[in-house]
This record gives sequence, C-alpha cells and structure tokens, in this order.
Amino acid sequence: MEKLQAAVKGKGMTVFAGIDHAAGAAEAGVALRPTGLLMFGHARGGTPLMQAVQTIGIDLPLKVLVWQDVAGDTWPSYNEPGWRAKRHRLGPNVAAPIGAMADALNAVAKHATGSP
Repeated sequence: MEKLQAAVKGKGMTVFAGIDHAAGAAEAGVALRPTGLLMFGHARGGTPLMQAVQTIGIDLPLKVLVWQDVAGDTWPSYNEPGWRAKRHRLGPNVAAPIGAMADALNAVAKHATGSP
C-alpha cells in the first residue's frame, strides 16, 4: 500500500482516502488477510468524464484494492477505465482521458508491485 501511495503521488495525483478492510474486520472480531483500498485521482482526468456522463462519478475517484492471498503474495486489483467507459456509455470523445487513466493505473500498479 505504501508503494502504491508513493506511485500515485509521484504521478501528481491526490490520495483522497485509504480504507484498511483488515483493520475494520479486526474491530468486528473477524479475521481478514491484509486488504486495503486506496482512492485517488486528479480532477483534470475525471472531470471531463463526468462532464460527458455524470453517472461515471459513482466509479470515480480511481480505486485500487491491495490484498494478500493465502500464499502471502500481495496483489493490486482495479476496474479498467475502458470497462468504466462502457458501463456508463461514454462516447469516443473521451477516449483520450480514458486512455490516460488506464496508463496511470497500469503505471502505479506496476510500480507498486515492482513489475517491469
């Protein structure tokens, strides 16, 4: 999660919130492997999408779930921006912001996981 936050900030995006699902589970007396959600973005990226179709705001800001599997490996998971565009029936006029969003998500996920 720390690597992801650093990558997000390094890309000039704002971290809006972090949710520690494992800590919440522990407070409820339930065990959960490390699992957290980071919410981040930049108004220049998301606003054009919401100007086109406001309902995409339900899928913004960007979110990455960082979770640990039973083997102890850590994984990032997120919804692809292209899927979001299809879900909200965004037209081709927002292809550039969707592409930039996809590039940013892939870059921060790769940085956080150390993938080439």
